[in-house]
Amino acid sequence: MRRLLVREFTVRVPRDAAWRHLAAVERWPSWARHIRSVTLEPAGALGPRSTGVIRLRNRVRSAFAMTAFDPPRRWTWVGKFLWLTVRYDHAFEEVGPGATRLTWTVEARGLGVSTLGRLFARIYGKNLDRAVPLLVAEMEAP
Repeated sequence: MRRLLVREFTVRVPRDAAWRHLAAVERWPSWARHIRSVTLEPAGALGPRSTGVIRLRNRVRSAFAMTAFDPPRRWTWVGKFLWLTVRYDHAFEEVGPGATRLTWTVEARGLGVSTLGRLFARIYGKNLDRAVPLLVAEMEAP
């Protein structure tokens, strides 16, 4: 796998609360404005056998399947982008009382990862740069 991007940020909420907030993936469009909807199977809580589909505002669909699940520390899911296999890792680290560092790492492999991967990372990185401040504000709101 080739690392395409990493985003690391801290939220002023306990790790369990950060986990619960992000594990509600069907509510991601409230802060990730590039996402139109998320469908999770089975519906409800994110779990070790979760699969789903993220529908973007540009009408692109991205299916994912959980590959690692270790609450409240980390989950990883894998999806496809054209002919790339993309791994999205979501890590939660307690960094003090009431504070959690979130680290999101995106890696890919497949034909054209050196060129297509860079383009994907540029577009996805811009989406994350807009979404993360909205997520932090939402999580830290009283």
